Amino acid sequence: MKWMLLLYVLLNVVVFGLYGIDKYKAIHHKWRIPETTLLGAAIIGVFGALSGMYFFRHKTRKPKFFITVPLILVLETAVAVWVLL
Repeated sequence: MKWMLLLYVLLNVVVFGLYGIDKYKAIHHKWRIPETTLLGAAIIGVFGALSGMYFFRHKTRKPKFFITVPLILVLETAVAVWVLL
């Protein structure tokens, strides 16, 4: 069980980093990470995605993100509660 928690934390750290890298690339006019990749990453690390969005102030005005990422959180939480109960 500990390794699963550690893996989940590591995945969220990686996703957080992806949002930071994309913000850096946006500022420096470099090749960007596709939005579908960022949203896909949010599925495996939703806490990293949300915290990356607000920490880096990145994608917070795009409805595709400010609606979808919290929705992913709600859905994952509902599934987790359903599985655990």
